[in-house]
Amino acid sequence: MAVDYTTHDGVAVITLNNPPVNGLGLSTRAGIVEGIERAQNDPGIEAIVLTGAGKAFSGGADITEFNTPKATQEPTLATVIKIVEGSAKPVVAAIHSVAMGGGLELALGAHYRVAAPGAQIALPEVKLGILPGAGGTQRLPRAIGLEAALNMIVSGTPVMSEKLADSGLFDELAQGDLAEAALAFARKVGAKEGPHPKLRDRRIEHPNAAGFIQFARNSVAAVAKHFPAPHKCIDAVEAGVQNGFDKGLAFERECFIALVQTPESRALRHAFFGERAASKIPDVPSDTPVRDINQVAVIGAGTMGGGIAMNFINAGIPVTLLETRQEALDRGLATIRKNYEASVRKGKLKPEALEQRMALITPTLSYDDLKNADLIVEAVFEELDVKEQVFRRLDEVAKQGAILASNTSTLDVDRIAAFTKRPQDVVGMHFFSPANVMKLLEVVRGRETAKDVLATVMKLAKKIRKTAVVSGVCDGFIGNRMIEQYIRQALFMLEEGALPAQVDRAIEKFGFAMGPFRMSDLAGNDIGWAIRKRRYQEHPDMHYSKIADRLCETGRFGQKTGGGWYDYKAGDRTAYPSKVVDDMIVAFSKEANAGRRKISDEEIVERLVFSLVNEGAKILEEGIASKASDIDMVYLAGYGFPLYRGGPMLYADTVGLYNVERAIRRYAAQPNGDAWQLASGIAALAAQGRGFNG
Repeated sequence: MAVDYTTHDGVAVITLNNPPVNGLGLSTRAGIVEGIERAQNDPGIEAIVLTGAGKAFSGGADITEFNTPKATQEPTLATVIKIVEGSAKPVVAAIHSVAMGGGLELALGAHYRVAAPGAQIALPEVKLGILPGAGGTQRLPRAIGLEAALNMIVSGTPVMSEKLADSGLFDELAQGDLAEAALAFARKVGAKEGPHPKLRDRRIEHPNAAGFIQFARNSVAAVAKHFPAPHKCIDAVEAGVQNGFDKGLAFERECFIALVQTPESRALRHAFFGERAASKIPDVPSDTPVRDINQVAVIGAGTMGGGIAMNFINAGIPVTLLETRQEALDRGLATIRKNYEASVRKGKLKPEALEQRMALITPTLSYDDLKNADLIVEAVFEELDVKEQVFRRLDEVAKQGAILASNTSTLDVDRIAAFTKRPQDVVGMHFFSPANVMKLLEVVRGRETAKDVLATVMKLAKKIRKTAVVSGVCDGFIGNRMIEQYIRQALFMLEEGALPAQVDRAIEKFGFAMGPFRMSDLAGNDIGWAIRKRRYQEHPDMHYSKIADRLCETGRFGQKTGGGWYDYKAGDRTAYPSKVVDDMIVAFSKEANAGRRKISDEEIVERLVFSLVNEGAKILEEGIASKASDIDMVYLAGYGFPLYRGGPMLYADTVGLYNVERAIRRYAAQPNGDAWQLASGIAALAAQGRGFNG
């Protein structure tokens, strides 16, 4: 049963029991109604306590019912709340741990609320591109006031129950056992004559409601221009202020229905579910035993190695940090300390926590000090010969059962695993720079990687707060394999008539955090140059524009050399268009007999984004990624793809694969069209009128 019903000396206790967070699925909603009616019909019951079993009062909607008929089947949450609110016998919500979304709206429909300290209170619907659809925008302002409620509704940020103790939301903050406190409170109010208070009957008090609502609009306009939901939240609250509860409630429902249909909400919901789905590996059961990770070692104390080490230190896991030279080790430790000191200055870390974290690092110059590590991550130079030396040495010193991970961004994990006598223990853990900041972790599954190794790394990723996505072995894995085609198209467009600033401006207007040329300057143009040199040897038949090689031959490697595709000034990261580079590009086109033409922003966006989509489709066909949403998670968490568009594969679904196919065929007929080989999956899905995401 999703709801338990018990009685205690004249009080009926209705307990939501739908693990893990007592989601308000159909059976739970029906159980609440049944419990309320049962209590109404029992003359021995004077009051009702509504609470949740386990680790939550209620986390809101049952996400397993999203996009199914059950989600809208009666009794809907609005119906449940109406029945709770209309109960002749007082209903007391006993709130603990978590009351979010529909869970909080349910509590707001009760006559009284008793809360435990430490409960997280939130209406996070805005993070899914919608708004509270069961009275949250109307009841919360009546409970805690206009200003506090708007802040909570528009941000979706949880607030601890103690901070709301004097807000009018709770009738009592329980200091001891919540169940006992709620029963005592219920008996007290059950002895009173009705009617019992309803939040819908309270007035919204504010000295200048219109002025504050306009202030809220201005604030939202500055930070949420691509997301309609925060604006609609304000509209719904305003409707309640101006027109009263019932009209406000009706308007809230209209807004909810409209927002659910928006591409932005679809994108946010896709990201929400996609992140959860990424942890599910088709042939690795959820109950696969995992290995204990109590001690980690990181090889390499450079920018990447130091950042990787910080992830584990932040999670309280001791790290042994290995370098080959003392100067490099000292420099790495100094950088880690400097990063933590910056967090202290910003108020994000207490000074004592800085020293506690630094104490978790054991620096060493000896491989012998890695013998007790449960996980060893190498972050050395991206050359196979260097990796070979490291892994042959690790095979000698690492204990049996230790996981050996490579941070390689492009190299063959199977070849790396073959340098050891334990390929089942080898896995790719591709962190993104800066590793202590970026959320993405590509987990590269080798041909012989053991299932318990995968399960362990995926679990560990959650502990260190990473979005982990599993990739098969191929050159560049998911993210870098796709970005190579994106960069190829960007370079071809320079050859054909565009300039770096126009390309970057067009894709940044589309929503990317940074265009391809600003990104290359930040990462270092020499990195791409090294990859291309390898490609020329391994894939001599693949057509590349040599325009980026020409740039690198002049020593313009980006920000670190003061010039790349753009010019830079000392201490200034602003990218200034470079006449020298623009002239070089025009001259190169002339030498290559490439007739320069005007390239529209629309073409720039289509060629860049559809190159990602086309390669992503090939990755799916080859089984490198198990589902399209995994590709989207890689691009949302690691490559700055605009969240409100949901990732390249969802964006292609939104545009329609019929239109994507036509565009790719059109570009394949242009100069440099040999770079386009339409993925068979796009044509097949387009012919069926389907998309990548079901």
